[in-house]
Amino acid sequence: MLVHNQIYCGDCVELIRDLPDESIDLVITSPPYYQQRDYGGGIGNETTLDQYLDRLITLIEACIRVTKPDGSIVFNLGDKYAASSLLLVPYRFAIRATEQFPTLRLVNAITWVKRNPTPRQFKRRLVSSTEPFFHFVKTDDYYYAIDQFLAIQDQRPLKSESKVGQNLGKRYFELIANSDLTDEQKQLARTELQKVILEAQAGQIAGFRMKIRGLHAEPFGGQAGGRQIQLAKNGFTIIRIYGNPLKRDVIETPVETFKGSQHPAVYPVKLVIEFLHLLTRPGGLVLDPFMGSGSTAVACKLTGRDYLGFELNPDYCQFAEQRLKSMTTQPNLL
Repeated sequence: MLVHNQIYCGDCVELIRDLPDESIDLVITSPPYYQQRDYGGGIGNETTLDQYLDRLITLIEACIRVTKPDGSIVFNLGDKYAASSLLLVPYRFAIRATEQFPTLRLVNAITWVKRNPTPRQFKRRLVSSTEPFFHFVKTDDYYYAIDQFLAIQDQRPLKSESKVGQNLGKRYFELIANSDLTDEQKQLARTELQKVILEAQAGQIAGFRMKIRGLHAEPFGGQAGGRQIQLAKNGFTIIRIYGNPLKRDVIETPVETFKGSQHPAVYPVKLVIEFLHLLTRPGGLVLDPFMGSGSTAVACKLTGRDYLGFELNPDYCQFAEQRLKSMTTQPNLL
């Protein structure tokens, strides 16, 4: 029986065996990077990359077992140079994981952009300032609160995509007239274009785009199917832009440092909070198999989530506990 809101000092591969199947809402962690630092043993010190990836695959298999059907698994990994060439370690791991576990889906490779990367003066390459966070799920029914993701950054005035004035849409009318559409299609296109112009002038939408068959490239992507049908049937399609901020697969934060930390690689609490808002409900249970300095636990406390942390290094366990000691919680049994 493992108590919620505790950090357990030991090997995560051993400790995770004590967790029941499908008991965790979110696994979020940053395993030691391949041959980068000595964290006191465990994963990361393997002599070959294959051995390192094998151990990560063993771990994510255990994570898949303990994660709920509507839960998520988020892994952050850094890359490494060997013989002056990037090994692409994170992506090798992601490919192996999805190939080995057919039910595992990779939703996003979210890029963490470090605003304050370590200042180095390389002469033959650029300074690395990004790392991927891989978001895996077990089913298509995963919890996803997109409106909560990056909520603070998105609180900014929206700009209209189109200039609202007498000439709004004039170019499209000219293109319709010069297109190869039938007379009936041209009339329908003018009617629909006038409607969307009135919506923009009334402030109901931020702007619009019109695509006309034979004049514009056909749409592609997630909504391409419906638009391609409209192009085939009517000869045109209109894309309304509502001005909602895009939730991009990028998070920009500075690398976090704080006095007294002995851990050499601390990821920011704010970054973890964004994933908690996106992938968990308040009161959900979050597991970090490599708790390190305790950032995941701090983020859980700040957002009303429960946590379980595993950490092999006793010094890091002690530091993380000290970091959390001012925050009280009511323990629950798993």
